[in-house]
Amino acid sequence: MNCSISGEVPEDAVVSKKSGLLFEKRLIERHISDYGKCPVTGEPLTADDIIPVQTGKIVKPRPVQAASIPGMLGMFQIEWDGLMLSNFALEQQLHTARQELSHALYQHDAACRVIARLKKERDEARGLLAQAERQIPMAATTAVGTTAVSNGKRAAEDEEMGPDGNKIRPGISQSVIDTLTECNAALSQQRKKRQIPATLAPVDAVERYTQLNSYPLHKTNKPGILSLDIHYAKDIIATGGVDSNVVVFDRPSGQIISTLSGHSKRVTNVKFAAEGELVVSGSADKTVRVWQSSENGNYDCRHVLKDHTAEVQAVTVHATNNYFVTASLDSTWCFYDLASGLCLTQVGDASESDGYTSAAFHPDGLILGTGTSGSLVKIWDVKSQANVAKFDGHVGSVTAISFSENGYFLATAAHDGVKLWDLRKLKNFRTFSPYDENTPTQSVEFDHSGSYLALGGSDIRVYQVASVKAEWNPIKTFPDLSGTGKATCLKFGPDASYIAVGSMDRNLRIFGLPGEDQMEG
Repeated sequence: MNCSISGEVPEDAVVSKKSGLLFEKRLIERHISDYGKCPVTGEPLTADDIIPVQTGKIVKPRPVQAASIPGMLGMFQIEWDGLMLSNFALEQQLHTARQELSHALYQHDAACRVIARLKKERDEARGLLAQAERQIPMAATTAVGTTAVSNGKRAAEDEEMGPDGNKIRPGISQSVIDTLTECNAALSQQRKKRQIPATLAPVDAVERYTQLNSYPLHKTNKPGILSLDIHYAKDIIATGGVDSNVVVFDRPSGQIISTLSGHSKRVTNVKFAAEGELVVSGSADKTVRVWQSSENGNYDCRHVLKDHTAEVQAVTVHATNNYFVTASLDSTWCFYDLASGLCLTQVGDASESDGYTSAAFHPDGLILGTGTSGSLVKIWDVKSQANVAKFDGHVGSVTAISFSENGYFLATAAHDGVKLWDLRKLKNFRTFSPYDENTPTQSVEFDHSGSYLALGGSDIRVYQVASVKAEWNPIKTFPDLSGTGKATCLKFGPDASYIAVGSMDRNLRIFGLPGEDQMEG
């Protein structure tokens, strides 16, 4: 009698009451504890269902093969043959697995090559599309009064590019120049009669300014506010961040009005235009976007301008609110019509290879100031696009420039601090070096009345504006509470009632008088 599991004569035999089958006791007990059923019939089986079988003690005979040396050698030979066959089968399986792995690696490498080629073709296609988008508005302008050309590519080639390979721009027309001149005359006349407003915050109030609020407007994974602008009439603030977003923020309520997403890289400069209905933003992705306010309070992208070939570093809006200028590291600045988004002219200086890092219109609107990465400040006549003056003396990139509202002073910030220039004599008459040689001055700004000057770097400092000969007294120093040591942008609120500061963290900070802020709230 043999065990139904092992097929051998059991040493301790038991029999199932249900099936009558014979088992080795230790084998069936283990199977019952694991599965709870008969291994042969599959019926439920418990330890109570097996009965031991009593057998007499007998001496087990020696197997025939083990009774002699030739028999034992035969057993060993059989075991050896089985081992060799098993080893051969394993080697075959290993060889097959190696072949399959090698094939899979070749397939993966080929797939990576195909993906890389497709990405390259996609990027080339995007570049061609961007070029076509830039050419479309120009083609529409230059086609007026001419016969339509059916082949668009041929038309672009014939009408867009000049003999030197540069795009042909329509230029600043006489009607535009007349508009700029009229605006300049009106503003100049007003400036002569202009008085310091009675509502301007006095010096003793500015001395008592402290941080009122800190608003986390941008993402935490890419912290940093690089630019801000304030629309005085609505008291709303726009900030441009490293996270590639522009945030429009209502200061009195402390609420975000809209988050403008569309740029693919950091937003380097942002400006309000057209009574706050438009926001113009420049970015390191080489584009400029014009955003328009909608009825639901959000801002929708109206134009994407791709005339620059390097990072756009500065945006400045003309006093007419009809035009704006962008400056880029590609060593050019562009003059745009705000309504159409058309680039009227793109101006470069053949004698300089340094890119532009800052730009600002003079309050009267006929002069444009630009700062370069080569520490030079250039003054341009907007009507003729001629470079009429150059100021040197800075160290490092000119990070920010600001014209005083009286039209006489220009403040420029760079690695070595802030320099003040007298535009009547084209001379540097004062220099502030507030920080050590390793700390650049990131921002500089006159308030709208021209009474105060603020600069930012590892802290924020406010000075009282005086004349060329009189001393410009420091009024207040605010610590940079972001902990980054980089106050990148700042601007005075209406009547200098507060100062908005952006740093290399995600928070917009408001400095002012606590009591007045609570009354407003």
